Amino acid sequence: MHTVITPEKIELPPGTVVRMLGSWQDYQVLSQQLGDRCSPRIKYRPGEILLMAPLPEHGRDASLLGLIVTALLDHLNRTYDSFTPITMSLPEVGGIEPDFCFYIENWRAVVGKKRINWELDPPPDLVIEVDVTSYTNIDDYLPYKVPEVWLLKNKQLLIYRLQGENYVITESSYLPNVREIVQQCLQIVNEQTTSEAIRWLRSFLRGS
Repeated sequence: MHTVITPEKIELPPGTVVRMLGSWQDYQVLSQQLGDRCSPRIKYRPGEILLMAPLPEHGRDASLLGLIVTALLDHLNRTYDSFTPITMSLPEVGGIEPDFCFYIENWRAVVGKKRINWELDPPPDLVIEVDVTSYTNIDDYLPYKVPEVWLLKNKQLLIYRLQGENYVITESSYLPNVREIVQQCLQIVNEQTTSEAIRWLRSFLRGS
C-alpha cells in the first residue's frame, strides 16, 4: 500500500506517520472525511496535522492496558466509565485521539452523555497512550488538564501526573504498583496471549 492523501481518499501503510502543515479548518475537514474509521489516527497541534496508521502491536498493547485498568478498578470496587475510541478537541488549540480514557473520580459528569464538551465538561481522570511510532507527545494533553496520562513506550510504562502546569513522571494516584503488574502482563502476552495475561492478573488479585 502506498501513502495517499487526497480530498477523496486517505490511505496509509501500517506504521506510517505523516506530518503536514494545516489549520484547524483543515483538521476538521480531514476528521469528517475519516468519519468513524479507526485508522488512520489524526491529531492537531496549532499549525500542524499528524496522521498515523497503527501497527497490530499498537492495538494489542492498547487493548491489554485497557483490560488491566478495568480488572484493577473492578477489583477495587471503583465506579468508572471508559471510552475508546474517543476524540478530544478544543477549537484552534488541539485535537487528539487517546487509545483509552477512564473517568474515575468524575464518572458522574459523563454518565449517559452521548457527547462530551471539552470546553465545559471535566477531562478524563486517566488517559492511556501506546506509542510504537514516536507519535505521542504528553504535552498534547496539557490544554485539557488531564490529571494522569499513561504512556507505554518501548514496552515500558511511563506514568505522568499533572503538577501545576507540567507533567511529571511518578506513580499512579489511582492504581498502586501498576507498573509491575503491566510488565508482568506484557511478558505473558509476549509468550502467550492477552487472555492468559488477564487470567493471571485476576488470579493474582484474588490471592492478594
